[in-house]
Amino acid sequence: MKKIKLLIAFVAFGTLVSFQNASETSEKEINWMTLEEAIKLQEKEPKKIIMDVYTNWCGPCKMLDKYTFHNEDVVDYVNEHFYAVKFNGEGNDSVTYKDKTYTNPRYDATKASRRNSAHELTRFLNVRAYPTMVFFDENGDYIAPISGYLKPRQIELYLKMFKTDKHKEMTTQEKFNEYYKNFEPTFKE
Repeated sequence: MKKIKLLIAFVAFGTLVSFQNASETSEKEINWMTLEEAIKLQEKEPKKIIMDVYTNWCGPCKMLDKYTFHNEDVVDYVNEHFYAVKFNGEGNDSVTYKDKTYTNPRYDATKASRRNSAHELTRFLNVRAYPTMVFFDENGDYIAPISGYLKPRQIELYLKMFKTDKHKEMTTQEKFNEYYKNFEPTFKE
């Protein structure tokens, strides 16, 4: 009987610690906004933009959101150096970018949690897979899309590369490979 009580107490304590740790990591969040809001903010304080293009049905998108976009190092770095945009690549939002309005005319509300038609902006940004992070410069001009689930240290490479404009020096695959080889991540996994 004593062993059972001790086991229950141990499990209860472990659960309490888990909840406490979960609440600590979930307190910090990326300041997500719309693309229009981010571009408007660039007028006052120029920063690059990272856009998370996701879909409701995409498993890797959910992993990216849960593990990478809730990582304290990623949250701090993105909030300090970028405007962060969340965009449903198959959603029904109307988005104005560079004086053109993009919609999803073939959107089917009955498929809201399943595969749907790609949004016009998704197509314009050359998003071919989900998740994709699309980077824009301080003027809201398109830089590049980076596709796939990335762990914190993997996304760190791109965040720092675009933040410092190192991507402008990478005119060949060899130059990127050299950057990749020499990159020393500091984010915790």
